[in-house]
Amino acid sequence: MSASLQRGVNAFKEVIDAPVAAFFASCVHCGLCAESCLFYTETGDPQYTPIHKLEPLRRVWQQEYTLLGRLAKLVGLAKPVTDAELAAWSPLVYDSCSMCGRCSMVCPVGNDITLMIRKMREGMAAAGHAPEGLVTATQRSIQSGSPAGVKWVTVQAQIKRMQKQFGIDIPVNLENADYLVLMSSWEILNYPEYLGSVGRILDNAGATWTLSEHAYEATNSGIQIGVSDLARELVGRIVKAAEDLKVKCVISPECGHAYTALRWEGPNLMGRRFGFEVKHILEVLDDLRRSGRLKLKGSIDKPLTYHDPCQISRRGGVHQQPRALLRQIAPQFREMSDPGVMNWCCGGGGGVSANERAEPLRTIAFKRKKAQIEKLGVNTVVTSCANCRVVIEEALEHYHMNIELLGLTELVAEHLAED
Repeated sequence: MSASLQRGVNAFKEVIDAPVAAFFASCVHCGLCAESCLFYTETGDPQYTPIHKLEPLRRVWQQEYTLLGRLAKLVGLAKPVTDAELAAWSPLVYDSCSMCGRCSMVCPVGNDITLMIRKMREGMAAAGHAPEGLVTATQRSIQSGSPAGVKWVTVQAQIKRMQKQFGIDIPVNLENADYLVLMSSWEILNYPEYLGSVGRILDNAGATWTLSEHAYEATNSGIQIGVSDLARELVGRIVKAAEDLKVKCVISPECGHAYTALRWEGPNLMGRRFGFEVKHILEVLDDLRRSGRLKLKGSIDKPLTYHDPCQISRRGGVHQQPRALLRQIAPQFREMSDPGVMNWCCGGGGGVSANERAEPLRTIAFKRKKAQIEKLGVNTVVTSCANCRVVIEEALEHYHMNIELLGLTELVAEHLAED
């Protein structure tokens, strides 16, 4: 066994805890998870059945932690996991799984297949079978703080642009603020208006807020690739900055993965509770709305729909808040089929959008979202995840769909009722 394969198998052994063992032992092989996965439904290829993607991890569990499996291994009847097999499984684990969690929702015995994929990626990365795009993004994150290599000087340039465009002050390294605002690389580079919109909203609500030059990037590619040590380091930078500045709350941006990484995985990675709250920007906006500090005016005179980002809605539970905001300014709001927690993924989450070899499959998988939009007959789609926006925009171009795509935070800022 090669050293890299040994590292991978050892990582598999380390992540097989009681929940994972229970999940494998309780799987009834019903196939319902297949019908919930857009990579299967849009291709019809059985290899994309979610539970099948875990086969190497399942065999390690069986051969190391079950009586029959250990006996089979002892007498040479067990099929060991090989390096070639892990190489073959890499596209299944990284290219055809956005970790959207829809399969976990339909499992009749409650297995969290998404959690198992996350753990399997630990072994795949240790064995050297993570996609090059994710490896490079993770390296950039550790070196520069951003998977896209965005440096603080770039953020400073965008700060100046937003201050000039919106006539607001954007504080940096302000202590004791109500909120520390984070961004993802996509928002810094593609959608800088997000920062201006957040600033206008928080200023209008009378809240204090700040950016940190030491922790401005929310994306955690360590979780996407499956390396907990790197994920911990990236979370730790945000935690240190927030606690050094003594802020009350850290706002996760319009990025589903970033929200999951900091809000749900973060305390487990750090091994302690944070000294501050973590909220998605939509949670903050809805808090302000309900308290009367966010007042909106005007309405959008056209039908539109909302795409639920998986990590925000299904995995994070933030699905009523965007609808409450939209109903205030969009009287012609229409729901997609399977809305909220049963939303269909855009196809680019879980690092798939950063994985170049996955692009052809990702484009095919988008047909599910394409059908949802076309069925409604709307020409405007709103979402609240910068990664979803990028993936959907590229797919709309590919399929020559004349659809307007908007970010919800920016939309709210455009309808602020000024005092």
